[in-house]
Amino acid sequence: MIPPEALRLAQITRPQDLGPELRRQLIDCWTGVANAGGAVIAREFPPPPVSVDQVAPAVDRLVDGLDPQRGRLLVATVEGTLAGWLVVRRELHPLVAHCGEVNHVQTHTRCRGRGIGAALLHRVREVAREEMGLERLRLAARGGLGLEEFYRKLGWVEIGRWPGALRVAPGDDRDEILMTLAL
Repeated sequence: MIPPEALRLAQITRPQDLGPELRRQLIDCWTGVANAGGAVIAREFPPPPVSVDQVAPAVDRLVDGLDPQRGRLLVATVEGTLAGWLVVRRELHPLVAHCGEVNHVQTHTRCRGRGIGAALLHRVREVAREEMGLERLRLAARGGLGLEEFYRKLGWVEIGRWPGALRVAPGDDRDEILMTLAL
């Protein structure tokens, strides 16, 4: 575990707040996690392995969508280096504006198993409720990796599955696990 005093959690709420070094670290992290089999493959990525040149446009699109009311990037750093990150978003349509969605939860491969993901998920709960005014969060996780148990330990509840919805490779279809967290 990383000592709490060594972990820094921050949020980026506008595209202009992301500096070039953090952008580079986000791209490197996402590339490494995707290539290590992490469940963070963006729709626009080809099947792994992916390159930083393929990941960079996805990071840029994600950052371009940041807005204090609609989408935030939460980052965890240890000694100034990115250790993990996630995105929380809300739809603006009045029927679902009270709900948010958590995406791209990832811990840098060198920091796995050290509490980074759990720290980010505890923090996103606070940010969503207290700063964004959300009442519920949702996420979708890839089956076959044990992620549902990780989320369950943090209070998330499985509400359904899309059987075989995610084709990781030919002959390797996984369930998409739908989860929610009341705030």
